[in-house]
Amino acid sequence: MSTPPVPAATTPAATPPPAAPSWAGAAGEEERRRGLRRMRVVATGLLVLAAVVYWATAGRDGAWEWVNAASEAAMIGAVADWFAVTALFRHPLGIPIPHTALIPRRKDALGATLQEFVRDNFLAEEVVRDKVARAGVPRRVGLWLTRKGGAERVVQEAASVVGGALGVLRDEEVTAVLDQVLVKRFAAEPWSPALGRLLAEVVRDGTHHPVVDLTLAEAQRWLRANELTVRRLVEERAPEWAPNWLNERLGRRVHTEATRWVDDVVADRDHPGRRAIDDLLARYAEALQHDPVTRAKADEFQQRLLSSPGLADTVQGVWTSLRGYLLDAVQDPTSSLRARTLEAVTDVGHRLVDDEVFARRVEGHLTDATGFLVRRFAPELSSVISDTVQRWDGREAANRIELLAGRDLQFIRINGTVVGALVGLVIHGLTVLLVG
Repeated sequence: MSTPPVPAATTPAATPPPAAPSWAGAAGEEERRRGLRRMRVVATGLLVLAAVVYWATAGRDGAWEWVNAASEAAMIGAVADWFAVTALFRHPLGIPIPHTALIPRRKDALGATLQEFVRDNFLAEEVVRDKVARAGVPRRVGLWLTRKGGAERVVQEAASVVGGALGVLRDEEVTAVLDQVLVKRFAAEPWSPALGRLLAEVVRDGTHHPVVDLTLAEAQRWLRANELTVRRLVEERAPEWAPNWLNERLGRRVHTEATRWVDDVVADRDHPGRRAIDDLLARYAEALQHDPVTRAKADEFQQRLLSSPGLADTVQGVWTSLRGYLLDAVQDPTSSLRARTLEAVTDVGHRLVDDEVFARRVEGHLTDATGFLVRRFAPELSSVISDTVQRWDGREAANRIELLAGRDLQFIRINGTVVGALVGLVIHGLTVLLVG
């Protein structure tokens, strides 16, 4: 029994070759070619018709003079426009007349001109910024996130991307990168000057005050909840010869005074205790930058920390735990991480729709980013035009451009024939009127 033939579409030999980068595979090419041929036939037919009418009416009197004049002018207009259209793509009749075959000869210059036109009129920063601003992107995004299930789609796609990335990454490779990029680089540069400048800036701007407030609030809460612990600590450190009643009174007194002092510091933004904390941090920041002893201690601690044998194991363990948690969270649609992310994305969508100030701020950042991208990359983007045109073969480029635009250009020939005939009638009429 013979084996049935395999369909050509499934055989490797029948697989079409990759599309050529220039023109192959243009959609509707055959339809354009037929349309171009039809319009050429019409335009040439009108020229032939004008020539036949002119020959048939030559030398005849009366109304035929008008027909003869019109057909003569129609021939002139048709031939002139045929020459103009043909000169764009090739030498008319193959004769190398100057300033003909413009596209094959000057395609590079035309590509550069087109590049400049696109860059100055379509990729201009003002044009793009205005277009982005008028598009209302923040509101559209907000509506999509809140009304069309967009938030769920965003979270789902983000989870897929994160899960895929985490699945590809190998623990030993990530650990090696962290060790090379972070640990060793941090070990090579002393931290103390940078930390000192950062701490000085933080103290000068007062951005550490929320941390101080949080610390004081926690101390306040702990003291109120652990009076017995404070009293026990005082009693344990009291001398053995001290009577118990004295130790108990001393413990209560210490707890009361400590609680009162913390309450005062929490309540008074200008308390001497707060100023003392600020002064302590400012002096330490100055010492990290300029005091050799403090800098040496900080650098020693840095090297001891980064050169610790267990640091690599710690980094790997942290990464492994984090990776496992993230994988479980992104793969579980009911995980708290995905639920909170969905809530956050939905909240952003509502704010983009309802909070005009927030939407304008986002729109401002978007237009600024777009303007920067256009300003930075417009020359490179527009250069694709000239680079592509330079790679084209001149004759092939002319043929393809004619295929794309030639059908419309044939209307120039038709219009030239018709307009020429009308002009011929006008000229003949003026001649009869003026000359008689």
